[in-house]
Amino acid sequence: MENDFYLPYLLDYSNLTAESTVIFVIAIMAAIIVNAEGQAFLATFLGDSRTDVKDRFHFNVFLHMSIPGMLCFLVAGFGWVKEIEINSNKFKNYPRLSLVISRLAGPLANILLANIAASLSWILGNFGFVDKVFSSMVAVNITMAVYGLLPVPPLPGSSLLFAFFPDNHTFDRLKHWLCKIGPFLLIGGFGLIRLSGWEGVSSLVNPIVVSLMKFTLDF
Repeated sequence: MENDFYLPYLLDYSNLTAESTVIFVIAIMAAIIVNAEGQAFLATFLGDSRTDVKDRFHFNVFLHMSIPGMLCFLVAGFGWVKEIEINSNKFKNYPRLSLVISRLAGPLANILLANIAASLSWILGNFGFVDKVFSSMVAVNITMAVYGLLPVPPLPGSSLLFAFFPDNHTFDRLKHWLCKIGPFLLIGGFGLIRLSGWEGVSSLVNPIVVSLMKFTLDF
């Protein structure tokens, strides 16, 4: 991994192989499931319970997929899940804080899965197997977790931004429009970064990703 910009979480389209593509897709699917179910679990735990749990806990990756989020995975190496419906009015204590915690449970779940995958990769390595799947899963999950903290909707980190919005019509409309244009800003912005070679915000975020990967998985 000589160039930090071309970490495993970014597909190299100039040298694309079926193996790397399949591994990347598997890692994405695992990252999406744990991110979505992590949000759903903590929201339920904090009080936003539902009569039909299958609305959330179905573990069907295709129902959790967001088309713009999947496109961002292909463009930038990270993405997001289809929004998990959370009713903050059901939280008994500190509804805004509980909403933020529930959203950030997604990235936390990705970090936990990355650690599990790193352990499996280590075990396989000790038995002489060359692992690509679990190490890529580490990279994709850590990347999704770290980039997911950016305060841009629909990323989970945007909940931190919205927590400071007062409850009035003006800010409700602002939030609405930010949620509408957020996916296009992310896909367009990181697409431009990818094409131009300019790292942009990645120059600040990638070192964090690299440090966490080195801490989690010795590569």
